[in-house]
Amino acid sequence: MERRQLEYFIAVVEHGGFTAAAIALHVAQPSLSHAIRSLEREFGGKLFHRLPHGVALTAAGEALVRPAQQVLRDLSTASSLVREVLGLSGGRLDIVSQTTLSVDPLADMLGRFHRAHPKVSVRVVDPERGPAVAHMVAAGQCELGLVDASVTTGDLRGIDLPEQEMHVVLPADHPHPAGDTITSSELAALDMIVTPPGTETRAAVDDVCTALGVAPRIVVETAHRAMIVPLILSGVGASLLPASMARDAALRGARMLSNRPRLVRHGRLVWRSGPLSPAAQAFVDLASSPARD
Repeated sequence: MERRQLEYFIAVVEHGGFTAAAIALHVAQPSLSHAIRSLEREFGGKLFHRLPHGVALTAAGEALVRPAQQVLRDLSTASSLVREVLGLSGGRLDIVSQTTLSVDPLADMLGRFHRAHPKVSVRVVDPERGPAVAHMVAAGQCELGLVDASVTTGDLRGIDLPEQEMHVVLPADHPHPAGDTITSSELAALDMIVTPPGTETRAAVDDVCTALGVAPRIVVETAHRAMIVPLILSGVGASLLPASMARDAALRGARMLSNRPRLVRHGRLVWRSGPLSPAAQAFVDLASSPARD
């Protein structure tokens, strides 16, 4: 079994067919098909059902996906470790992160990391839900994950990150009294722009309303987080945002308020047991140390 065969296998899985996988890998489709057939001969059975429009995994193929991802990740880590011993620069860091945690604190952390390790390339993946972060790290799809601390992460290792305050953001002409604070009961009475159920900011809004025994007043629900601040600025409603997003909205004319009691969240950086690549270990070390100006 060769690394190339496993890479081709995972590419077919991720792209749903041989043609799309060959295009993504920049290889000829006959070469890719031959590699998959050779892999199937080694295992003694089919890994894919060939369909008129794409492929579907067989039971054997399903069983191979996670081990193949882990093998490829471990090979990448081994390669990085050897490069470091030989004094070579570079490397790659793959991180999967919930969207709002990508904005704050991950963006700042990556700024610090890039200044210390400018030759390491970084890829950040955005999952639909928090539990997907733990799954992708456990499966070896990404080496590190950034997830809300309330999400179950199983046997993954990790460290808790400093708490981040969330703020209520209102349109500039909202009738809420002057000042920079708002109570939970006042928050529950606002017309809210929210993300879908299962996202961390939505959970924070739902928790506030549940504690007060009321339903949230939702005017817009959207998975497109880039829409939220423009919707606030256009007067559609209020929203609950991480501090950095709230500050950006305030610079554009919105009102930024602190809830009383404060609404905070904790992110957690997670990874699989075992050796990390030099880039990932450096990032964990950075996350474990306080930020310095």
